[in-house]
Amino acid sequence: MRAGTSGDAGEVRILVTGGAGFIGRPTVARLVRGGHDVTVLDSLRSHRGIAPALPGARLVVADVRDEAAVATTVREADAVVHLAAKVGLGVDLDDIADYVSTNDLGTAVVLRAAHHARVGHVVYASSMVVYGEGAYDCAVHGRVAPGPRRRTDLDAGVFDPRCPSCDQVLAPTVVTEDAPLDPRNVYAATKVHGEHLLRAWARETSGGGFALRFHNVYGPGMPRDTPYAGVASLFRSELAAGRAPRVFEDGRQRRDFVHVDDVASAVARATTTRPAAGEVVPLNVGSGTVTTVGELAGALAGAVHGPAPRVTGEYRTGDVRHVTASSDRAAQVLGWRAEVALAAGLATC
Repeated sequence: MRAGTSGDAGEVRILVTGGAGFIGRPTVARLVRGGHDVTVLDSLRSHRGIAPALPGARLVVADVRDEAAVATTVREADAVVHLAAKVGLGVDLDDIADYVSTNDLGTAVVLRAAHHARVGHVVYASSMVVYGEGAYDCAVHGRVAPGPRRRTDLDAGVFDPRCPSCDQVLAPTVVTEDAPLDPRNVYAATKVHGEHLLRAWARETSGGGFALRFHNVYGPGMPRDTPYAGVASLFRSELAAGRAPRVFEDGRQRRDFVHVDDVASAVARATTTRPAAGEVVPLNVGSGTVTTVGELAGALAGAVHGPAPRVTGEYRTGDVRHVTASSDRAAQVLGWRAEVALAAGLATC
């Protein structure tokens, strides 16, 4: 978990894949303000081919799986920030090939190009979904890893997971980066595989990297009106249409909602902090504040004077109950902590 000192004292040539996206745009803006030479590679798939403004950065319109375009742009970089991905939980298994192609193959193309170009610094956008369920304590057995929730419990309105040893309902706590990975949907599986590919690249090239496990990112520009959006985006879309946000389960699911500007700050610090050769450092990137999904829906509704949320009791078998994490390691390694409070952040949405 060693990392060198920040490289802010000089210009760094940085390639940002997916730099025209929700997280990419504020990241690029922050890097440009820091005096760095920034190139963005983006397919504009989520923009229907229309390029957003990226002041101070060069834009290359290409898919992350385009080997020639990626190789050309990586050759001109000192570091790569790999944000490009198909995000969200998907609709059903008909999405599996697109997720694997975009996320797994896309990451492989970027890492191979970095290898041939002798670029030794990669920052990879991972996600808190790699953990599956978060961390839980049992009153009898201490820290335990729950299995998937039972459909009979979910149908009965018992949403918290049970201890695999004594069957008692568990109490959630925060998860740290050394927790076992347990992806529970296709998107999560691709994020875990991306981390594994990054580690293989680092070992074989003596490069170094960071795997930033973003929590629930929200803020201006978040994607809307799509089944692949995060819960904050979906709630905001409902409110914009004058409808009450639909909250699944009992609304008490615990999450960590982190503002996109804070995420951009973490990425920028990881880009200008030199990781140790041959190592990949996983870092949770969250606000450090636990918020329930119901609380978020209520806060969003209040911010726009919209209808109160409607708790439905519905559930999706691929969802996890609670996942919140400690971001203390990011503070230690990068000198980073989130600064935007939820109420202030929601006002920007």
